[in-house]
Amino acid sequence: MKLHLANFAHQYIFTGYGDGYVLINQNRYEKSLIVLPDYLIENWPILSVSQLEAQHFQNLLPHKPEIVILGTGAKHQFPDQSLLSQLVKLGIGIEVMDTKACCRTYNILAEEGRRVAAAILIEP
Repeated sequence: MKLHLANFAHQYIFTGYGDGYVLINQNRYEKSLIVLPDYLIENWPILSVSQLEAQHFQNLLPHKPEIVILGTGAKHQFPDQSLLSQLVKLGIGIEVMDTKACCRTYNILAEEGRRVAAAILIEP
């Protein structure tokens, strides 16, 4: 599915998604990644929710996101509750949803000027 927003010249936004990929600013990504409006972490080494640990979000701390949206692939899957608790202790809100919903939600929050990060799991 393609997503349309007015202008992505100054920030990273999702412009499409499908099985096994996302499009960010019209560029196709087929590996897990983390995206913020002004920063992109490619090739995030996570393939499944069961692999997630708090250390996997350490790269985000310097960017001070107010919320992380975790896109868990085609299905909505919750990570271990201890992971969610650790992120909240760091002052980072977290929402978990399937990747399609994550892309749409991220775009809305980014357009509002929020410090949002989308952590997207892309299954091989």
